[in-house]
Amino acid sequence: MHEMPHESPYPLVSIDEAQHLILSHAAPLEIEEVDALTADGRVLAETIRSPEAVPDSPRAAMDGYALRAADGLAERRVVAELTAGVTPNLVIGPGMAARIMTGAPMPAGADAMIPVELTEERDGVLRVQRAVRPGDYVHTAGQDIERGAVVLEQGTLLGPPEVGLLAALGLTRARVYRRPRVAVLSTGDEIVEPGTPRPAGGVRDSNRYALLAAVREAGCTARSLGIARDDLATQREAVLRGLEQADMLITSGGASMGTRDLIKTVLAEIGTIHFGRVAFKPGKPTTFATAGDKLIFGLPGYPVSSLVSFEVFVRPALRTLQGDTRPMRPRVRVTLAAPVHPAPDRPEYQRIMVRRAGGRLIATTTGAQGSSRLLSLRGANGLLIVPPGDHEYPAGAELEAMLTGPLYDN
Repeated sequence: MHEMPHESPYPLVSIDEAQHLILSHAAPLEIEEVDALTADGRVLAETIRSPEAVPDSPRAAMDGYALRAADGLAERRVVAELTAGVTPNLVIGPGMAARIMTGAPMPAGADAMIPVELTEERDGVLRVQRAVRPGDYVHTAGQDIERGAVVLEQGTLLGPPEVGLLAALGLTRARVYRRPRVAVLSTGDEIVEPGTPRPAGGVRDSNRYALLAAVREAGCTARSLGIARDDLATQREAVLRGLEQADMLITSGGASMGTRDLIKTVLAEIGTIHFGRVAFKPGKPTTFATAGDKLIFGLPGYPVSSLVSFEVFVRPALRTLQGDTRPMRPRVRVTLAAPVHPAPDRPEYQRIMVRRAGGRLIATTTGAQGSSRLLSLRGANGLLIVPPGDHEYPAGAELEAMLTGPLYDN
């Protein structure tokens, strides 16, 4: 019979030290060229300069009339109607005007336009309510974007506005960093698939499916490796299989100090363990290793510990692999709606709901914070960073929080 060790051989590292170690081994993956018009969610691997001026010629800023400012308040004869997308083939001379639609190119000879609401047209004769100056109500060439101007920097996360900008400039291909492939493995004799009968003592595998969803949310390709039983050879084979097909491997369970906790043994055999414990709650047994250029995370078996550890340690690495220059979740100061009790020995990341109220961000915990209580993550849009100590933080106190989702409005 194997005895459980009384003490872990791995020193306890701080959260900051753990994050630094991880990011020191994470670098953007190779660059690939993709369809720019469907590249939302990708990180740009090149700096984009505009190949043309926008607009490329002077254009009407509103619906109205193109005319010559020098004619002042004099009546004009309306000689044409100009619509967007049509290049005008006329010259506006003295005493002339052309009906013009928003975005239409200005005709030669016209140096200004006047909005329709400041005019009256009858029988082809235009009367204006006030004089205009040259350039009034005209978008000049290059006013929005000058030719050659930098429009998107390398490292930009592409969203709807950026995709629209690429489309507006006629750029249909973009160089971006490759999405990481991430393999997720569950370990444990007690773990069963959610859709199968659960024997006495069995536990449905929620971790793998939650982690696969978290990987996808982080912008990566997720691959399931299934469940590996508590056998050294079985787990070694599963780990090696995952490393063959992925840039990162995430395991859940088997990272603590029980006789059937084998993941650290496997990782020490096939790679280098950089840390095996973190001064952090929930998720003390979180492990980080590398095998060549592959990143490996051994996460705890408790569902909450697994997902919180993913947010704090794994997700920033995944964002870094994609070239994201701001891989960390945003941090804010929040005001406590109710007292919070700290852990005595290590920082705790408590699950909270953050809402705006009265110009402040108010944080309410999601109830009991046990590591096995997955309900504590339901509805949470933040993690409250509670320093260790002996005294509770009273309602109204301020603490730092990491936002993981949109704010609630009161």
